Formats: sequence, structure tokens, C-alpha cells
Amino acid sequence: MLLGTQKISTRDHLEVGGCDTVDLAAQFGTPLYVMDEALIRHNCKQYVDSFADCYGESAVAFASKAFMTTAMCRIIDQEGLWLDVASAGELYTAKCAGFPTQRIIFHGNYKSIEELELAVQSGVGLVAPDSLAEIEQLGAVAEDAGVRQCVILRCNPGVDPHTHRLISTGQEDSKFGFNIRSGDAMKAVRKALSLSGLKLVGLHCHVGSQLLDAMPYVEAAKVMAGFMKRISDETGFEIGILNMGGGIGVRYIEEHNPPTIAQWAELISKSVTDAENEAGVCKPKLMVEPGRSIVGEAGITLYSVGPIKECGIPEPPGTRTYLAVDGGLSDNPRPTMYDAVYSAIIANKAAAEPVKEYRVSGKHCETDMLISSVLLPEAEAGDLLAVQTTGAYNYSMASNYNRFTRPAVVLVKEGTADLIVRRETLYELVKCDLMPDRLKV
Repeated sequence: MLLGTQKISTRDHLEVGGCDTVDLAAQFGTPLYVMDEALIRHNCKQYVDSFADCYGESAVAFASKAFMTTAMCRIIDQEGLWLDVASAGELYTAKCAGFPTQRIIFHGNYKSIEELELAVQSGVGLVAPDSLAEIEQLGAVAEDAGVRQCVILRCNPGVDPHTHRLISTGQEDSKFGFNIRSGDAMKAVRKALSLSGLKLVGLHCHVGSQLLDAMPYVEAAKVMAGFMKRISDETGFEIGILNMGGGIGVRYIEEHNPPTIAQWAELISKSVTDAENEAGVCKPKLMVEPGRSIVGEAGITLYSVGPIKECGIPEPPGTRTYLAVDGGLSDNPRPTMYDAVYSAIIANKAAAEPVKEYRVSGKHCETDMLISSVLLPEAEAGDLLAVQTTGAYNYSMASNYNRFTRPAVVLVKEGTADLIVRRETLYELVKCDLMPDRLKV
């Protein structure tokens, strides 16, 4: 499975962005995240153009939690997208990159007073308060600052997206947003409308992540349009923005078949338009917040292959081959957290026929299974393994478990490789440690 600009070079090596992955590993070391800039930009353009063509007045915000660096912020800005942030750290990163704060949406189910103040002081375009208490807090912060902060309210449409339970967010029982059916969402609307420091401009929903079926959005659109009608009837207020969130899936393995960006845009646009017409509400500006589908397939992780060993198994009788790599849980926790599946290529033998089944394991003090089963060419210690579709939530979720240093990130395009995040050093693992005087010898 070759994605984006990937191809097999004349040296039979995996190439991405015009760069030989074997050369990248030699230059920058492993584990190494490699991001395909051309594919990222292509996906951004597809989103902007498709929604403009299918719906009209629309805006696309990149969900920065998927992959957040200052370089990524510059790409998103240059492609004309908004940016979805969910912490002071993400907002600070965007500001350091010079991203226009008026095109930022601040999300999150719990924003501290300091984060609310930072959002208001920074001129963030939209804040999405997530509780009645937070609505009041944000209203007070904005009033003290002498501004009227624009807000959108995240609502739970009560839709089951049939994805992994840990990335399903649109059901009624969720820590996120306001429940429409229970009446909590209408209470939030009335509260936001009553505060002089706030300007309610829209509604938001997000049904889940890694969705390979777009139909949950059809259900969510009907619920959201119906709620817009209730707001208009009961308060006289017309909703100006409807944000349908993100969640479209990507190809982690050959069997995954998500809708294309253009197909998803067409379905969302039609679903929202039909629902608005049926409910009899004014057509709002449509926003979406893709993350994984912009960067997921644009990323690979390169690992050096270490020990390969055969282990006997009783049922069924036979052996299983374990292939260990020099990373794992600390640079990709998703298999452990979400039962995520991946495909892989031996990058220095990219043209060779797959002949043997391997179980790819990391080197941490856990079960740490990156890929439970993958068919590869005959592997040897010293080979270079490229795990596909690691552009989303891998670097973002990387940790220092076992005191591993986090990998570097390289951005490749047209034969040029630029380091956009340098590899952590061993010193940086201890630079924040403090030694109490009573423990000093």
C-alpha cells in the first residue's frame, strides 16, 4: 500500500516526497517520523475546494491535536484553513508560528481560567465553552477585558457512530458538550445569549473519529437543524454557523475504505442542506474540523529492525516470529490504547515479495505490540521498517515512557528533507528534575 508521493525507487527502496527513506534514516536516525508535505497540502486544498463547491459559504479548521508543530501551523495558514486548538499549549504553538488568532477555535471540555484569559487576550476567533459554569466564566473574562467574545456551543446529537468506544464522542452520555434531548443545550443557549461579554454565533457537534461510514453525519445534521429551529422558535435567535466537526477515517490497512474528501464534502453538504430545508431554518455558514484525514496518510514512521526470534505457540501448534524495532509504545501508543492496526513495508527491500508473517513488537517494558500480524519480505536485523499512516496522533501522543527520547520529525517535499522537530536528548529527559536537599549526598 503506497500512499501520497510514495514510490519504489530504482534502488528498490521506499521513497517519499522524492527522498529515499534509507537515506533519511541514515541522516536523521530512527525512530523517525516522516511527513509528506505535498499530500498534506493536497488534502487541505481538497477540503477547502470541495466544501466551497458543494455548499458555498464554508470554512475548514484543522484539528491540531492530530499533528501540531509550528511548521504545521504555517502550512495550515498558507492553505487558508482555520485551526482548532484545545489547550494553552496548542494555542501558544500557533501564536509562536504567527498563525492568525482570529482563525482559531478554542475547544476542550475543561478550560482553566488562565486558558480562557489567554484565549480572550489573544483575540481567538471562536471559543467553544463546554459547561454552564464555563459559559459564565468566559463571559466574565470577556467583560473584564472589555470585549465581546464570539462563541459556539458544542452539542451532543445523540448519534452512535459505531467506531471504537474510546473515540466515540457524539452519543448522549459523553463528557463533551451539551445534551440536546435533555434540555441542557437549550439552557446553554439561553445562558450565552444573556451575557453581555459573549456573542453566540453558532453550534458545534462531533460524532466520533476514524469513521469509515459517513452516514452518522446524516443523522447528526437532522438533529442539529432541528435544534436550530427550536432555538429560533423559542428565542428568536438565528444560528449563523453550524460546525459539523471532523472524524472521517483514513487507510491504515488495505481493507479500510473511507470516503474520499470530495465524497465526504458532498454528503455532508447535502445532508446539512436537506436538513436545513426540512427544518425551515436560514442557511448558516458550514464549518468542519478534519484532522486525521489531512495528516494521517501523509506520515510514516521509520524504525531500525533489531532482534528477530521464533517463539513456539501451543494452539495451533507452530511458531510465531517476533520482529523487534527500536521504538514502540512511546512513539505510537495507539495500538495499546485503541487496538489500532497498521501496515508496514521493509523500506530497504520495498520491491521484494512479502513471504513471511511477522509480529512487530516495540522495545518497552510492556506487551508493546505495534502490529500483531503483517506479511513482509524475509527480514533481517538492521533492516528499515516503515510503518504506514502514522501522521495523525503518533507524534502528538508520543511520551517519554521508559525514559525514551521522543523522535525527530522530518518534512519532505520534492527531494528536500527539513527537520521540523529535532530529536530529544538524554539531557532533556532530566532537565526538569529537581533534587531535594535532603537527598543530596
